[in-house]
Amino acid sequence: MTTRRELLAGLSAIAGAANVLWRHEDLIVYEFDGTIEKKLPYAVVFPDGAEQVAAVVRLCNALGFAITPRGAGTGLSGGAVPAQRGVVIATARMRRILEVDPVDRVAVVEPGAPNIQLTEAAAEHGLFYAPDPSSQKACTIGGNVAENAGGPHCLALGVTTNHVLGIEVVTADGEIVWLGGRTMDAPGYDLRGGFIGSEGTLGVVTKVVVRLLPVPESVVTLLGIFNSVEEASVTVGAIISSGLIPAAIEMMDRVTLQAAEAGLQCGYPADAGAVLLVEFDGIPEVIESQATAARAACFEAGASEVRVARDAAERERLWKGRKGAIGALGRIAPNYYILDGVVPRSRLVTVMAGVDEIVSRYGLQVANVFHAGDGNLHPCVVFDERVPGTLERVLAAGAEIMKVCVDAGGSLTGEHGVGYEKNKFMPWLYSEVDLENMGRIRAVFGNHGRFNPCKLLPAGSGCGEMAHNDAAMRAAGPDAYV
Repeated sequence: MTTRRELLAGLSAIAGAANVLWRHEDLIVYEFDGTIEKKLPYAVVFPDGAEQVAAVVRLCNALGFAITPRGAGTGLSGGAVPAQRGVVIATARMRRILEVDPVDRVAVVEPGAPNIQLTEAAAEHGLFYAPDPSSQKACTIGGNVAENAGGPHCLALGVTTNHVLGIEVVTADGEIVWLGGRTMDAPGYDLRGGFIGSEGTLGVVTKVVVRLLPVPESVVTLLGIFNSVEEASVTVGAIISSGLIPAAIEMMDRVTLQAAEAGLQCGYPADAGAVLLVEFDGIPEVIESQATAARAACFEAGASEVRVARDAAERERLWKGRKGAIGALGRIAPNYYILDGVVPRSRLVTVMAGVDEIVSRYGLQVANVFHAGDGNLHPCVVFDERVPGTLERVLAAGAEIMKVCVDAGGSLTGEHGVGYEKNKFMPWLYSEVDLENMGRIRAVFGNHGRFNPCKLLPAGSGCGEMAHNDAAMRAAGPDAYV
């Protein structure tokens, strides 16, 4: 039986003792991500590149320890929570922008590089990287690849899988391989596409080749102000059905607006029932006419006012409120549970009414802030976990909201992933044969159950309740048997 001291000695030999954490006070930072689940790992290791990652994977496989890859820990489905404890492989030391090629319009980056760091590096060449999650200042490119992240501006341009050309990965059995390359549409099976969105169950990303786009010549940002979420939802369908594809269509309800305005002072009308943030980019002559048409659609659907951002500073303030809205909800309650369902745009009104009915029935409060243009909902249930029984009600309400989305012809996730919190719902969408075939892909990459276990697919043995950690590990020290 392996002792914890033997595990730590092996990790230290690979990455250096200074790059291995094992004390309880250090590990508690790595027992959770952006969800409400928790599990304490045995150790956290910080490799500096593919060779060290591969060595760590081979060591853990040999000793029988589970592995959980981790970027910034901003994920919202439990993907970075070490469900079976084991070892967390953190990519924080691997954060360099290795290359920005303005001729081929590609960049090569390490997985721990924050999304905003890539954006800033590309901007020096008049280019940008399209996927822009709301956690852009913190989330990493590797984490974006794992979850197939999206963002407000992915309505017209697509999500992570549409902008990653190639990835260097360490597979679950410790092999270093390249999937894809520096060009689009490589011949053969699209293993790159299969890896993106696999939520850390197939391996660890160690390099990413992304495509870059020219910074738009001009941008117009509208703020449509409505008396209700229903009016705003109808407007989304009206804009798209008219033939317009904006760069973004974002919706925020009254609860979200009031919290964001109180905390960030972005110029939002706090008394509005909902707002739409609609943005067009491209050639000035084209987007001006598009913005005019969108403005007319807003008024036709009942908007009380439509504002146009006068300059870049005002546009930045409007987006500051949208991207900082979730954090601002801390002014309402100390905890939140954010959901990530997708529904057809034509079902927005019906599904939003269903969300309101569910949270009301459970005696909860919800704040809605989401990517309305592609039907990607983010109902955010705000609560206080210190109140007995509240967490159970929140989770039950969340499950019902997910079922409403699926029953409307939608999906369990648009960008946050399935992770641990929604894997038990996968049979709502897929048959046993479908799920079995998905599981076979893991074996191809060498995952036989210990690589980010209990994630994405319905959980097996050892994947029970994660919220209660083993307190004995706090005092057991490095000689504990594990």
